[in-house]
Amino acid sequence: MNITVILCTYSRCGELPNVLNSLAASTLPEGTMWEVLVVDNNSIDQTREVVNDFSIRFPGRFRYVFEPQSGKSFALNTGIRESRGDVLAFVDDDVTVEPTWLQNLTAPLQDGSWAATGGRTLPSHSFSYPRWFGPELLGILCAHFDLGDTPCELTQAPYGANMAVRKAIFKKYGGFRTDLGPSPNSDVPRPNEDTEFGRRVMDAGERLRYEPSAVVHHPVVEDRLKKEYFLGWWFDYGRASMREVQAPRSVLGIPRRYLSVLKCGIIWIPLSTLRWVFIVDPRSRFFRKCFVWMALGQAVEAYRCSFG
Repeated sequence: MNITVILCTYSRCGELPNVLNSLAASTLPEGTMWEVLVVDNNSIDQTREVVNDFSIRFPGRFRYVFEPQSGKSFALNTGIRESRGDVLAFVDDDVTVEPTWLQNLTAPLQDGSWAATGGRTLPSHSFSYPRWFGPELLGILCAHFDLGDTPCELTQAPYGANMAVRKAIFKKYGGFRTDLGPSPNSDVPRPNEDTEFGRRVMDAGERLRYEPSAVVHHPVVEDRLKKEYFLGWWFDYGRASMREVQAPRSVLGIPRRYLSVLKCGIIWIPLSTLRWVFIVDPRSRFFRKCFVWMALGQAVEAYRCSFG
């Protein structure tokens, strides 16, 4: 099996050596061909120099590619095009991987019975929760993905911080949508570039596997432990979830987008607001408030698609 690890990065030269060192320590069976392809998404720091240093220290293991179009999905798609492997593993630029991560994540993809795998992503350190912070928010804070100790077929899309996909799947279903995902363009909602792809593949009937032994440790960015950050993320998530749905047919000659705007304004937003207002528990209350912001994002995106 030939494996390419795709790591997209933007101006994180200080943190980048941590993940590259952990990848360099990966243990795979003798004879396995594998590489780490670092896609520099128009960084303005010393990212190129950091990767070149690793390329010298580990000949043939690390490769550098520059993608000038800003936006993570552009970088991901460039990584797919430039990859040499028939199995592609994806990881974020601020994590560390366990030595067995790559082998455990990619081994189930050898025989073609699985289209993709998703591993277990855990916080890299413990932290103090605010009173309003519930476990449902951990995935937003540090890409937390933990379905237990038993491998199983996935019914939810894995996160791009820890997943592997057979390259043939991208040829069959296309790459990551460039109108979703982290980007300097404020018109592009931050979430869903990875999970949209997973849902697209599962909806087509492909099977995805959860592999708990493929472990990644993701830092907890405590500066994000603010309500404003999560509310902004849920607003963007609402926009992304509405954008993810393909333009539907009309009903009685009325475009469904128009009906979505009405539904958001008349049903979703008022109902979500009532559920938020009448909850006393601070964690449940804030989580319900997030749903209000999600509904607002859906309404904004539905309006943009209908009248923008």
